[in-house]
Amino acid sequence: MNPTLVFDIETIPDIAGLRALNELDSRVSDTEVAEMAFQLRRQKTGSDFMAHHLQRVVAISCALREGDNFRVWSLGGLEDDEGSIIQRFFDGIEKYTPQLVSWNGGGFDLPVLHYRGLIHGVQCGRYWDMGEDDKDFKWNNYISRYHSRHLDLMDLLAMYTGRANAPLDELAKLIGFPGKLGMDGSKVWSAYQQGKLEEIRNYCETDVANTWLVFARFQMMRGVFTRARYQQECELVRRELSKLEQPHWREFLAAWPQPEN
Repeated sequence: MNPTLVFDIETIPDIAGLRALNELDSRVSDTEVAEMAFQLRRQKTGSDFMAHHLQRVVAISCALREGDNFRVWSLGGLEDDEGSIIQRFFDGIEKYTPQLVSWNGGGFDLPVLHYRGLIHGVQCGRYWDMGEDDKDFKWNNYISRYHSRHLDLMDLLAMYTGRANAPLDELAKLIGFPGKLGMDGSKVWSAYQQGKLEEIRNYCETDVANTWLVFARFQMMRGVFTRARYQQECELVRRELSKLEQPHWREFLAAWPQPEN
């Protein structure tokens, strides 16, 4: 069975890119550059959510389920640049060809990784294969919305209708999982400005843990997992996370005290 890789990214405004596009020099602070961009975006769209190509990736976290193992981690170190962590992500696909699972990965995470990877010269031939190199990829590849090598679980549950999209945090909590713990995407830029990159990575890691648990629930719903197998998956996650000493995992487990039915 191929490994399953759940992934999530966290982003901030691409300050260097915004400086270049708007011909701003160093006399304008990063905060001022971002605020100017937010104001222009609000005028154009009614929201300060930046366009995908202007989202700089500061964290990519993964949950890997393979064989008898489950683990969660963030790619690269705190000092690694954007291009390096994006290349690490695609290197994993190149080496292992996992099934990818995300929550809104088709609408946000992957388009951001496409644009930012293009900017940084990232290489990822396996990911982009649509049957040219491997004929099996013609009928099941990472790019097609309706193929399963990448499963955007939010998109599928909503029947590919944006009007029906649900927030991961709310759905996870309704099922009985921890959901988000003290941070959400709207707070990432502020946290980054305060030098809290490790906290951002920790938050991203809890998001992929929530996503894997919701995916396991979905696997039970569609008959891939029996109820007993689903319980085993939850216990595996609980057991592996209990081995970790980081405070965010202690908080996560404290918010998820009982096995789910």
